[in-house]
Amino acid sequence: MRRTQNTILLCLMMIGLMPSIASARTMTEYPRARLQSLDKATARTMTFDAKVGSTLKFGPLYIRVKTCQKSAPVDEPESAAFLEIWEVDTDNNAKWVFSGWMFSSSPGLSPMDHPIYDVWVLDCLDNETANVEKSPSEGKDEKQENHKEPEVIAE
Repeated sequence: MRRTQNTILLCLMMIGLMPSIASARTMTEYPRARLQSLDKATARTMTFDAKVGSTLKFGPLYIRVKTCQKSAPVDEPESAAFLEIWEVDTDNNAKWVFSGWMFSSSPGLSPMDHPIYDVWVLDCLDNETANVEKSPSEGKDEKQENHKEPEVIAE
C-alpha cells in the first residue's frame, strides 16, 4: 500500500512539472550563422559568416547551413545551427563528415570529427548585425592574410 501511495505521489509531482517542461526556452531563427574553423595542420583559425541555406567550400570541406537559431535575450545565451558537412577527395568522391546540431555554448556536445579540420558555431546573426560586427580586417594577422576565405558555392 505504501509503495502505491509513493508511486501516485511521484506521478502527481511529475504532472506538476510538465507545464515548466513545456515552457522551455523559445528559439528565434536568424538568417546567418557565424562559424569558426581550425586547420589543425597549420594551426590557423578563421571566423566567417554563412547565410542559412548556402553552401560554402572550405578546403576539401563543403558546409551547408540548414538553420540557425538563437535564444531570447532574457534566456541563457545559446545559439544553435544545423549543419551538414561533407568532404570531397581528389577523385571527386564525397564522404559525410558531420550532419546535426552544433551549439555555441557546448561545442564538445556535438563535435565534427575530422583529422585536419574543426568547424563550430559561434553565433546566429541578422543581416544588419553581421555587417556591423565583422569588418574586413577583423581578426587578421600576417599569418592569416594568405589564408583563403571559404567560397560560397550555392545560395
